Amino acid sequence: MTARRTAAGIALAGLAPLALTVLTAAPAAAHGSMSDPVSRVAACYAEGPEHPVSAACKAAVQAGGTQALYDWNGVRDGNAGGKSKERIPDGKLCSAGNEEYKGLDLPRADWPSTPMTAGKHTFRYRATAPHKGTFELYLTKDGYDPAKPLKWSDLEDRPFASVTNPALVNGSYVFDGTVPARSGRHLVYSVWQRSDSPEAFYTCSDVVFGKGGKSSGGSGGAPAPSASAPTERQIAAGADKSSMDMSHHDHADGAAGNHGGAAPAGSGNADAPAGTHPDGAAAPAPAAPAGGKHLAETGTDRTTAPLAIGGAAVLAAGAGVLFATARRRAARHHG
Repeated sequence: MTARRTAAGIALAGLAPLALTVLTAAPAAAHGSMSDPVSRVAACYAEGPEHPVSAACKAAVQAGGTQALYDWNGVRDGNAGGKSKERIPDGKLCSAGNEEYKGLDLPRADWPSTPMTAGKHTFRYRATAPHKGTFELYLTKDGYDPAKPLKWSDLEDRPFASVTNPALVNGSYVFDGTVPARSGRHLVYSVWQRSDSPEAFYTCSDVVFGKGGKSSGGSGGAPAPSASAPTERQIAAGADKSSMDMSHHDHADGAAGNHGGAAPAGSGNADAPAGTHPDGAAAPAPAAPAGGKHLAETGTDRTTAPLAIGGAAVLAAGAGVLFATARRRAARHHG
């Protein structure tokens, strides 16, 4: 009996490092959205998915439902591979062609907006999971009409800002860009193409150039409301309503939604106004990722689950071998 207990102890101790390796191979959470200037989906989530305030966000929920707002950090194409213009059709840039987010494509001039001026601007992209890759920011051309569906031809041919592996500060990627001169209502379109996966993420941020930061755009009417980024409390309170499940995190299938973890990380939007989730729920803010310039390599694919299964098999086989070896040694000792 003593020999068997010794063998079991040896097996467990010897395989502990392997067990740790297998357990830490779980897929990462997902993913992020622009917080400065605030993206449409993030601004509407901040208003409250169940009871949005602005007419545009109400229309987005009516068109696509509330789930798209709870999944605010998942507007993406799993198979983009640097070919966003070929894969995303005109009129569907803000949804990245995903049916779940079709409400974001509504052509209207009253989306919540962020004041913008020409010249140097510090951009912030809230990352709920860091990924290595490149950010490209495009600005709409002079003559852009927000009351018409957004087309690739509405954007400048070249990005006005491009950065690879920017600094991750308090849960947000932070980088500078020089914004071209414009007047009135425009849109900043971001493409975040991962380098460790074909997956890419997209945002539409409505901006207004000019004094006061408000404009009715090209279709007349009342000034659009100002956009606000979600607070830590709002994000934490709505995390359990996200449909993005870690068991479906597959960057190769191109499916919308159900592809990432629901637990968001810390925010770089420290200046966002305090607020509560529309349902009144409160939850402690989750811990922020490591600051500074650290970037985690978090690419995963269908091999993750087999790896875990295979790891379990290795653990079982290894335990059997070590147990048998210990028994033989014990038998020789007592013989």
